[in-house]
Amino acid sequence: MTWSSFSGDEVAALAQGESFLTAPGERDCPSCGRRGVRAYVNAAPNARRPTLVSYVWCTACRRFVGTRARHPAGLIFSDPLAVLSAGERRELERSLVGFLSHLDGLWESGALPQTFTAA
Repeated sequence: MTWSSFSGDEVAALAQGESFLTAPGERDCPSCGRRGVRAYVNAAPNARRPTLVSYVWCTACRRFVGTRARHPAGLIFSDPLAVLSAGERRELERSLVGFLSHLDGLWESGALPQTFTAA
């Protein structure tokens, strides 16, 4: 099972419309057209500034993009991976295929998508 990156134009298309932070459900894929684009964000624990790390992927065509952005002040969100130790988290993230497969499992079980609120 191989994954490839979204093109620059596809990433730009993903950035159009509502943010995943305000509308966290699945959306249509700019690459394959199927409704299979999912997102997961977490706070980077060792960043010098408050940082969000985002993973956006299409479960249908196996395209993905990862980004870092400023963590908006007061943004609180659920994180089903917060129960993992730092070592467990590193081990899970070691393989992109395994990590995204794990996230897909969390979507299928209902633990994702995340919920977001402003403090």
